[in-house]
Amino acid sequence: MQTLPLHTQHERRFSANRFVYPVLSRRSGGVSVGVNLNPDKVCNFDCVYCQVDRTSRSETRFVETDQLLTELSDVLRIVASGDLYKTPKFANTPEPLRRLNDIAFSGDGEPTTYKNFDELMQLAADVKREVGAEFAAARDAKMVLITNASMFHRTHVQSGLAILDANNGEVWAKLDAGTEAYYHTIDRTKIPFQQVLDNVASASRVRPLVIQSLFMRLAGDPPTTEEIDAYCDRLNETTATGGAIKLVQVYTVARKPAESIVGALTDEEVDAIRDRVRRRTGLRAESFYGTSGY
Repeated sequence: MQTLPLHTQHERRFSANRFVYPVLSRRSGGVSVGVNLNPDKVCNFDCVYCQVDRTSRSETRFVETDQLLTELSDVLRIVASGDLYKTPKFANTPEPLRRLNDIAFSGDGEPTTYKNFDELMQLAADVKREVGAEFAAARDAKMVLITNASMFHRTHVQSGLAILDANNGEVWAKLDAGTEAYYHTIDRTKIPFQQVLDNVASASRVRPLVIQSLFMRLAGDPPTTEEIDAYCDRLNETTATGGAIKLVQVYTVARKPAESIVGALTDEEVDAIRDRVRRRTGLRAESFYGTSGY
């Protein structure tokens, strides 16, 4: 999928909002209503390609639940009614993309580290149901969790995933590597690679997952063929144990990352990885392209 200018604009503010913001998402193929559960910018990964500037402190450090839910209700109504496209920022949104695809829990950190994750999933589902009674677009929208899969083993996170399952939910689990060494190079975390792999496997045995995988140039070099083959092996191990993967998203950098050594792959390089994933795993895989110059 080609990248449009609006695809690169994912500011965490919409008007005066602090937690909820609409974006034109290249991977959802429409408008995604983002919910930021980590306004303090704290994350248990420090991905080399992340675009979040963690050198400066956010004005908002804690989630204010009532304010978040009010913003969610307002933004859902603005998008579902079509009023979003009357605003200067979204006025040039192409007609085929003028659709509310999802409410996406992501933002400036790992959303499943939020201590009341399951409670907030239920409250957000209640807001979606309330707005959906007025607007079919909100009723039909998915609830998408964009996650690094590091916390799936926690009981309250599993409860939150079950709430998503009951409310047209979809889990997008990060997997950026095939080997432990490359995983730590890219995702820069103390969490063992095996913990992520085990969590992906166990969660995918409960519901089909979308695997989101960002590949890039690091100091000028793309990932090696051996690394991509190891990555495919990890996907095959998941499905061999009964896990279901509905889609593999192969994408690259579209917004300026915090680290200057990171650059986007070419469209041809992204497609080559996608094709290799298809051949070696038999899974459905799609390409999402980046922005030249990053």
